[in-house]
Amino acid sequence: MLESASPGKTDFRITLKVENAGKVSVDLSSLSTIIEGATDGGEAASTVFENGSSPLEGRLAMGRTVTKTEDAELETRYGKAIVVTVQRSSDDLDTTFPEFEGTIAK
Repeated sequence: MLESASPGKTDFRITLKVENAGKVSVDLSSLSTIIEGATDGGEAASTVFENGSSPLEGRLAMGRTVTKTEDAELETRYGKAIVVTVQRSSDDLDTTFPEFEGTIAK
């Protein structure tokens, strides 16, 4: 477990609010993220910070909302602007996944 980035990388944490509006509980491990640099490309590597980590795992009952985290590090050469894509395991190849843009606040 790391608490600081590797040399030449910027570490950061994304906070995800997950709401289950369905009629059955869902497996949170079926969700995943892809985090990419929005300026010059590059893909963030996943990591886990010990303090305050709450990864996408476990089940979420119907009608419930939970806040989870995704810890990552991105090579500094790719800048601090990022695009986060949240995916859910699916057999539907036409599924469009939500994307969010942001800036690493450091």
